[in-house]
Amino acid sequence: MDAGTEELRDAHDVLSEWYAENLTGVLESMPIERAMLDLFAELTVAEGTDVADVGCGTGRLLPYLAGRGLSPRGVDLSPRMIEVARRDNPGFAYEVADLRELPFGDASLAGVVCWFSLIYLAPESRVPAFAELARVAKPGGYLVAAFKHGDGARHRNAPDSRVASFGIDFDRYWLSAQEMTDRFAAAGFTLIFEGRNPQPGGSEPPYGYMLVRRTGSGR
Repeated sequence: MDAGTEELRDAHDVLSEWYAENLTGVLESMPIERAMLDLFAELTVAEGTDVADVGCGTGRLLPYLAGRGLSPRGVDLSPRMIEVARRDNPGFAYEVADLRELPFGDASLAGVVCWFSLIYLAPESRVPAFAELARVAKPGGYLVAAFKHGDGARHRNAPDSRVASFGIDFDRYWLSAQEMTDRFAAAGFTLIFEGRNPQPGGSEPPYGYMLVRRTGSGR
């Protein structure tokens, strides 16, 4: 494991309880995110129900996905996040895994969720990561992603940020919609929908949402 990945893993181990305390239930107040997940679910069930939340954190999205007819599994880089997911959102299969080496067979998933999990990809990791997502998605399957808009540059936390208050830091990269589209296309996905949601006050970059489909015919 490279130093950046190790730093990211260890930081999210520290953040796991904060995520559990502060993100539980927030989906209820986010209609745009629910709409994206609903669209993903409605399209995906025509191809199958086996889906994975890649970068699942505390597993907060899995009950929602299950409620829409899907059979979700969760993977996350952080062992502590997986422990919290099993505790707070039981009844689902979870596994510790790197986005670049997923524990799924070729073309085994009807759908993939990447909810703010692609924002940690360093430039040298992007090609293998997008290729890995394409490997596990069946032809005709769907992938939905949430991300933050930016220029792809490396960001670290400000000294007064919430994360810094935990004594941790890690790299993240906010990609443009064009780069996201191009990388999905290069990996074998076709763009279905792309949108953005500006954040109040401009303190955060706009949130982006993208739905793509794996090239090839479905059922």
